[in-house]
Amino acid sequence: MIGDIQTEEQLRAYLGEPSQLVQNKVIDHLDEHCRAFISRSPFLTISTADETGYCDASPRGDAPGFVVVEDDQHLLIPERPGNKRADSLSNLLKNPRVGLLFMIPGLGETLRVNGEAVLVTDPAVLEKMAVNGKNPLLAIRIQVDECFIHCAKAFIRSGLWKPESWLEKDKLPKPAKMIQAHAKLPDLTEKSVEEKLKNSYENKLY
Repeated sequence: MIGDIQTEEQLRAYLGEPSQLVQNKVIDHLDEHCRAFISRSPFLTISTADETGYCDASPRGDAPGFVVVEDDQHLLIPERPGNKRADSLSNLLKNPRVGLLFMIPGLGETLRVNGEAVLVTDPAVLEKMAVNGKNPLLAIRIQVDECFIHCAKAFIRSGLWKPESWLEKDKLPKPAKMIQAHAKLPDLTEKSVEEKLKNSYENKLY
């Protein structure tokens, strides 16, 4: 597939150059402002790619402050029980580069953090992120290369934090129905998928 824009020069001809403010807002460490943002964030997305460039983006969430800032250059993300696909973790074993997007409900601006990651299983490290007496399965330790605030335009356009813009519940997609249709397993029904999801959400979060 070939696009209309194929070089950086062509791209800049369409978009222009970033302002000095946009260029200068990028820092190479977690200062007090980044730490405060992360301590209030209950949700992030993590972007990874394998050695061929095949990409994945995955959500991570817990109580605000679930991501531990170890020092100005390192942070820890707990890996809780999930579906065991481990796409992000598998990618990081092949390509350590990672991108994070931290969000705070009600705040339009987000915090972007890019760096390199390793997987950690040291119990002393995992204990820092225990919930209800249960350690995470492992942790992702990220060495930070750059941090910067991303503007709120996407949130303003989408109305994401405005409840009045949300769909009524009966108009929302039905994940169980989608899973049943995609998996095509014998004897798998929408209802049985709903029950599996309910059990997972209620009994297997930690």
